[in-house]
Amino acid sequence: MAAVSLRLGDLVWGKLGRYPPWPGKIVNPPKDLKKPRGKKCFFVKFFGTEDHAWIKVEQLKPYHAHKEEMIKINKGKRFQQAVDAVEEFLRRAKGKDQTSSHNSADDKSRRNSSEERSRPNSGDEKRRLGLSEGKVKKNMGEGKKRVSSGSSERGSKSPLKRAQEQSPRKRGRPPKDEKDLTIPESSTTKGVMAGPMAAFKWQPTASEPVKDADPHFHHFLLSQTEKETGSTSIQAADSTAVNGNITPTDKKIGFLGLGLMGSGIVSNLLKMGHTVTVWNRTAEKCDLFIQEGARLGRTPAEVVSTCDITFACVSDPKAAKDLVLGPSGVLQGIRPGKCYVDMSTVDADTVTELAQVIVSRGGRFLEAPVSGNQQLSNDGMLVILAAGDRGLYEDCSSCFQAMGKTSFFLGEVGNAAKMMLIVNMVQGSFMATIAEGLTLAQVTGQSQQTLLDILNQGQLASIFLDQKCQNILQGNFKPDFYLKYIQKDLRLAIALGDAVNHPTPMAAAANEVYKRAKALDQSDNDMSAVYRAYIH
Repeated sequence: MAAVSLRLGDLVWGKLGRYPPWPGKIVNPPKDLKKPRGKKCFFVKFFGTEDHAWIKVEQLKPYHAHKEEMIKINKGKRFQQAVDAVEEFLRRAKGKDQTSSHNSADDKSRRNSSEERSRPNSGDEKRRLGLSEGKVKKNMGEGKKRVSSGSSERGSKSPLKRAQEQSPRKRGRPPKDEKDLTIPESSTTKGVMAGPMAAFKWQPTASEPVKDADPHFHHFLLSQTEKETGSTSIQAADSTAVNGNITPTDKKIGFLGLGLMGSGIVSNLLKMGHTVTVWNRTAEKCDLFIQEGARLGRTPAEVVSTCDITFACVSDPKAAKDLVLGPSGVLQGIRPGKCYVDMSTVDADTVTELAQVIVSRGGRFLEAPVSGNQQLSNDGMLVILAAGDRGLYEDCSSCFQAMGKTSFFLGEVGNAAKMMLIVNMVQGSFMATIAEGLTLAQVTGQSQQTLLDILNQGQLASIFLDQKCQNILQGNFKPDFYLKYIQKDLRLAIALGDAVNHPTPMAAAANEVYKRAKALDQSDNDMSAVYRAYIH
């Protein structure tokens, strides 16, 4: 984008990294949020989300001049909601200006009329002046009483309260008469938004008192809530990888595995200012991240030995074990104080074995598998399930904020693996049911598109449902979550049920369908390609 002349309060299109331009407004940053060094930039709050960031001036365009252009290149639902929010903001601002102008004209008219009425006629001038003088004296006395009362009322207020009234508001909730013209505030832990204009109001819940500080400027609210299960959740706002106020840890971060999930995670770690060293079995995948500022590690052992915290995200239990126990593996780089975080989706036995060998060398271990897909990874919107070393979990806070919207601490090692398998078991079974319904609609002469429209209007409506059905209807099975991996997770979940003698007949049935899809050479396609198991 070309550089433009902008100022505070302007509506703009802001672009960050690989993400599409998004409508926002240039606003004053909070005092505790320092401006990045280097090129000129503005602090932008974005409509339709709870995001804000410092954006370089060359990545900004005026809203009105480029509105049509941006609408043509971006057709997403969230994008349209953001544009609608801007237009509603403008309509309300225009309405307020017109009301103010109308009131001003009325005031002027009333003053002129009053002056005309108060102008004395020549015949009655003395009498009218005499009456007026008497009224003035009376009114002055009443006015004196009123002023005195007002002074007393002001005097009852604290100096702090008076200072707050006299000085412009920079933080906290907007005054009542400004509320309608503010842009979205963070509401992740404050309330649920509904409709385009809900984003313009900060809605605290009954259990969350209003705070003086603007929650939007603490983008990831580390709200730790102990539950009866002993689990703790770290809740964070919708990120879309535009979290301008994350303070990156000063620890050196390593990352092993640059697949569909790992690539998005590393990209967001780098964007948020972390120092990252990467390694991948296929070295060419590291090149893009080296260009973005990452360092290259020659082996897993080297990465672990040179970094404080090393994350890993690989495909299955065998790959996870080989990465740690194999030649030049993680274990060879572990020494007292080194930290290892395994984000792979594996079974509890595997992750427990890895934890034991890491800790036996004096290292610290955390399991942290992630729920999501490639798009959510790219957007920094993963859900992280962690278990193991609680102190290490806290040390990973800025990293988890960069890569995800929410993280949960689930206690001892193995709990996160079990929970992740259950989550993916539900997801995989649901995907198979979607495919089954679409094929049944087809063979009975019903419209698949109409079925999707009906589902999207009912209780099952979700982004997942819509995206996967669209994949099937368009015949587009580009992987967002590999079919072979969801089948692996179903298999491991069934084994988990067997270990505790718990039946999993739905998962078992879905697993058979995925196995058939794999036999039809669909392993490296998206999980929605399970549809093809029903039509062959």
